[in-house]
Amino acid sequence: MDKMVNVALPKGRLGEKVYKLFKEAGFECPSIEEQNRKLIFENPEKGVRYFWVKPSDVAIYVERGAADIGVCGKDILLEYRPDVYELLDLKMGKCRMAVAAKKEFRDPRGETLRVATKFPNIAATYYNEKCRDIDIIKLNGSIEIAPILGLSDVIVDIVETGKTLLENDLVPFETIVPISARLIANTAGYKFKQEAIEAIKKGLEKQIND
Repeated sequence: MDKMVNVALPKGRLGEKVYKLFKEAGFECPSIEEQNRKLIFENPEKGVRYFWVKPSDVAIYVERGAADIGVCGKDILLEYRPDVYELLDLKMGKCRMAVAAKKEFRDPRGETLRVATKFPNIAATYYNEKCRDIDIIKLNGSIEIAPILGLSDVIVDIVETGKTLLENDLVPFETIVPISARLIANTAGYKFKQEAIEAIKKGLEKQIND
């Protein structure tokens, strides 16, 4: 059995910050810092193998066992509900899932609320708990224009600074849930490599809390 811990990192700025955290925790891999187009890097001495994947794919790699652990946003875990263990809040990539609409919006309580979103499960769960009748409009991009063009009454989306909303004359009305990067583990991989995974988790925890 492969003794190394396979780690799925999200490509991009967040992934670079996450790798830095792993490095500071004592799980460095010098080849990952070289300028190249490689996607897989390993350090047998430290027992880690890193690979870059699209952020929204991290949970799939971990759930299906191609990675033992990985880092992905809480939004992905809530939306897709992968069968993984959530081990640690890395307190990075902080933002929030929010409901936003035009400034003058008032909820027409007696009517079905039209909700445009990339996150239909999060939106449905949120409004089900409020017993609110909704029509979900699943979009893949440019969510902000949906209320402007009359496609939806509100949007449910990730809000970081709120600048994009403001520039499109929208305001956040309600926060659904705070979002940040989480360390997740494959359920079977965790059992087989528990000691190694726990050592990584403890190292990361120490860095976060220092």
